[in-house]
Amino acid sequence: MKRFVLVALIAALAASPAFAHAADRGEAKATVSGKAVVIDYGRPLLKGRDMLAQAEVGKPWRMGADAATTLKTDADLSFGGVALPKGTYVLTATKLAADKWVLTAATNDAAARKVAEVPLSQTALKASVEQFTIELSADRDKGEMSLNWGMTALKAPFTGK
Repeated sequence: MKRFVLVALIAALAASPAFAHAADRGEAKATVSGKAVVIDYGRPLLKGRDMLAQAEVGKPWRMGADAATTLKTDADLSFGGVALPKGTYVLTATKLAADKWVLTAATNDAAARKVAEVPLSQTALKASVEQFTIELSADRDKGEMSLNWGMTALKAPFTGK
């Protein structure tokens, strides 16, 4: 009986949030045209894998781990000719070919309606990034989003108003 209680206690502790293994959360922020743009995302580790190369063509990737990646923008954004009105969105990236990706923004509700598809350019990084990182950079009304992992950066320039 004592052994059963000990095993049950160990199992309960291992399942508790204090011992649960979850990816770190990250937040990328920028001010575009005087307005806030924030991306919240999970930050998994590569652990010797090449995750972007393993991505399946045509299958959306939620760009991180655990909870969905979300974008909240107080500015109307434009990615080239693709408009993204101010609001809150769930972001995914889809590999279309070996070196071709698209970013999808969908409504952050039960309908999950696609609002925009943004082409991402792929570039090689000089050093490997072990933990998935999203960066936002901005200067006045222009900015860039960069998804960095392993030796790859997936980028999309944008403007805001």
